[in-house]
Amino acid sequence: MSATIGLDDFRRAARAFLDEHCERKVEETFVWGKGSDRVGMFEERTPDEERRKVEAAKTWRQQLFDAGFGWITGPVEYGGRGLGVQHQRAWLEEAAGYRTGDETPFTIGLGMVAPTILAHAIEEVRHRYLRALWRGETISCQLFSEPVAGSDLAGIQTRAERDGDEWTLTGQKVWTSGAQFSDIGEIITRTSPDKPKHKGLTMFLIDMHAPGVEIRPLRQMTGGASFNEVFLEEVRVPDSHRLGDVDEGWSVALTTLMNERMSIGTGMGSGGGTAMGSFTRLVAMAKRFGTDADPVVRQKLADLYVHTSASRWNNLRGLAKIKAGQTPGPEMSIAKLAGTMNGLRTSALLSDLLGAKLVADSGEWGTYAWSELVLGMPGARIAGGTDEVMRNILGERVLGLPKDPSHPR
Repeated sequence: MSATIGLDDFRRAARAFLDEHCERKVEETFVWGKGSDRVGMFEERTPDEERRKVEAAKTWRQQLFDAGFGWITGPVEYGGRGLGVQHQRAWLEEAAGYRTGDETPFTIGLGMVAPTILAHAIEEVRHRYLRALWRGETISCQLFSEPVAGSDLAGIQTRAERDGDEWTLTGQKVWTSGAQFSDIGEIITRTSPDKPKHKGLTMFLIDMHAPGVEIRPLRQMTGGASFNEVFLEEVRVPDSHRLGDVDEGWSVALTTLMNERMSIGTGMGSGGGTAMGSFTRLVAMAKRFGTDADPVVRQKLADLYVHTSASRWNNLRGLAKIKAGQTPGPEMSIAKLAGTMNGLRTSALLSDLLGAKLVADSGEWGTYAWSELVLGMPGARIAGGTDEVMRNILGERVLGLPKDPSHPR
């Protein structure tokens, strides 16, 4: 594809593509009792529903990529279009007026794994996976957390042992989002148990369909099974699929984690809305149940609006940094922490507005339908690093505060 297209021509091409494949958004006034009332998080789906959702997302992603809008700023040699940040911004501005396809199955692969492959993989692996990831042919997950280590990735026990030009991986991972429909996974392992905990770690890409890989769904309070536990028994991985140097996996993991926190944070809320739903709908709910004149409720609504607006501007700042070709830094933890905190504010406000209607299905429109969101919020506080880990990162690496003393000290 040509990398010399002007912005005006690019915008015209973008509008033509969007007109052909998408519906224009229509500004609609929210009316209580009309439309879908379900507001979910980690929703319950049957295997057939999930399969259809993934296939539809793949079809959209391939149409987008083939038209030249799938990886606008990506290097041409790996399947990108090689255009500038201004072209990416122009696409986002044009696409904002349309109902585009679902990108959810690719959030981890494109937001976290692909940037890590681009930064740390050898040429052969970049050529093999980057185009496939951005075109939606390959879906990826990340395998970091473990039952014992929790959020302390440096304490992981999954081991990788070298065997000539290959490695054998054995261990267990948990809370792996999207593992059930992923083709490859980015996994962090321990290769030198005798080294200090942040040393002796090595990162790999593994085939999620390889012998020795077993995926078991984890049912959540919402009824959904978005997370999984993954068992690995002597899974063989070629050395070419190692990301970065042996025993230097921690630095590779940081690339993924900073992108992960940005992706989660920016995906959990924007603008004048709430962390997960429509601010307009919450106001309508307060009016519906006669609490819109309550000064405490009004204060909480205002507080939520202010915090989500501030979160949006922080997210835009982070996205601008990424689009300018800079690596996300520890300040991206702000986006992740703000997203979960706004989710908690939303849950607390819903409890005030709905009371028992939130947990007991009275059949009234727009009440019990919020229960999935409230039940799903604790999971968001863990994904991508717990709130406590985020506060430590911000305190130590952004504010320069002293580190917490370790147990030996």
